[in-house]
Amino acid sequence: MEIRVWKTRALLIFVLSLCVAVALALFPQTPELQQIDASVLPAVPVSYEETVVPAPEAPQQQKPQKVDNSSQESRVANATTATRYKPRYQIAWAHPLNYGDRFATDIYGKPVYNQPIIVLHETVYSAASAINTFRTPHQQDDKQVSYHTLIGLDGTVIYIVPPEKRAFGAANSVFIGSNGAETVKTHPNLASSVNNFAYHVSLETPVDGRDRDRRHSGYTQAQYKSLAWLIAQSKVPDARITTHKAVDRSGSRSDPRSFDRRKFLSLLHAYRGISRKS
Repeated sequence: MEIRVWKTRALLIFVLSLCVAVALALFPQTPELQQIDASVLPAVPVSYEETVVPAPEAPQQQKPQKVDNSSQESRVANATTATRYKPRYQIAWAHPLNYGDRFATDIYGKPVYNQPIIVLHETVYSAASAINTFRTPHQQDDKQVSYHTLIGLDGTVIYIVPPEKRAFGAANSVFIGSNGAETVKTHPNLASSVNNFAYHVSLETPVDGRDRDRRHSGYTQAQYKSLAWLIAQSKVPDARITTHKAVDRSGSRSDPRSFDRRKFLSLLHAYRGISRKS
């Protein structure tokens, strides 16, 4: 008799659990808003208004020294010189339909605790074209797109979405790191993505790369300097700086093409080294 009662209870519990799972799948919840610590991400340098700030006057140049460009000493010297560089910047906010809030839970009500990552992209076309797309309202959820920041060929840093907001930079995406696979589903009709915990930065593509070829001539020195300067303002570790190609699960993304990660990290470490000393 007791065994029959136990089996009946177990069956009821199983049926109830199944009903709850089906209900959550059919009627997903609205994720809870998350108040993230924006101090771990690059900050916008001025108040939230349209503005263009010219670059500061360049420091007085010293007599150049002859250095073997292939040597480690040369790379360190170049990186140290680059840390004196301060980019000009511009603020060009995206239309509010093209970005959203970050959430503390997914659509099933499960809490999420992902640490921030930085995802590197490229525009494929001009910076102006990308900004125009982000400032155009898109009513369809699957057409909404944005980056947090864009870096022009001349090194100008263009702020597009505030760091505490969720930019729509990577659709079907997963980050694989020391914690395993990380992705969050925040929309019932769209694939899960890294957007909820990502800071998206894009490099303007050079003219010869405005196509779908696998490679192009590469990014300018000013872009590498500005990218390193920007990310040095964050507390995101190297291991959580990734690319659109690496997180993409659609099989259609290959950006940023021709990216020199070693060069970028050399500059980034030089900036952060100075920050730790100051």
